[in-house]
Amino acid sequence: MAQTEEKKAERAVLAPVLRRFWPALVLLAGLAAFLILDLGQYFSLEAIRDNREALLGLVQRNGALAVVGYIALYTLFVAFSLPAATLLTLLAGFLFGPFLGSAIVVTGATLGAVAVFLAARHMCQDALRRRAGPWLARMQGGFNENAVSYMLVLRLVPLFPFFVVNIVPALLGVSLRVFALTTLAGIIPGSFVYVSVGNGLGAIFDRGGAPDLGLIFDPEILLPLLGLAVLSLLPVAYKTWKRSRK
Repeated sequence: MAQTEEKKAERAVLAPVLRRFWPALVLLAGLAAFLILDLGQYFSLEAIRDNREALLGLVQRNGALAVVGYIALYTLFVAFSLPAATLLTLLAGFLFGPFLGSAIVVTGATLGAVAVFLAARHMCQDALRRRAGPWLARMQGGFNENAVSYMLVLRLVPLFPFFVVNIVPALLGVSLRVFALTTLAGIIPGSFVYVSVGNGLGAIFDRGGAPDLGLIFDPEILLPLLGLAVLSLLPVAYKTWKRSRK
């Protein structure tokens, strides 16, 4: 009888925890499975090079189904924060070309980011607000006043890892609409750069070379992105100037 009561008490304690943290458990389980099963071996430049004809044939035979399937695959990789999303971006350019490939990557990345955002908001926002006190409310207010500008800057310029920028806005109370739209718009330039590199993978493989994944930091690419980020901050500067005049 005592053991039964103890089990009931344990379930009563575990149930709220599982209800709150089940999204994190699912995401961590997916990441763990990817690493334990060593699935990364199938998502490498060598695997693409050795199977490129088969991959191209698969896309040509399946048309729209291949597009939908690739979006779903990309969404899963971003949602589970798997370490091959950059490679999938290159592969999208190789298989679908620069424009359709960019559309696929932006769609999949946005859907995956939204999944992580919703998981973080479900788990942490209310608990964090209760523990943090009024300072968090002030931080939330300051961020949300200019959420569109700040989010665009964070997406345009790779200051922080992608998954971090998926989680922090949820904790700061950014709306789903603002998060989704700024993510969609902000990742277009960077995605197009990498997809365009992927579009030339065939020629790179023929030369026996490897793509330069650090090209996003080259001045001719980074400076225009910084310019867009500065433009995104103009509304913040205007509000600050207007407030100072008052």
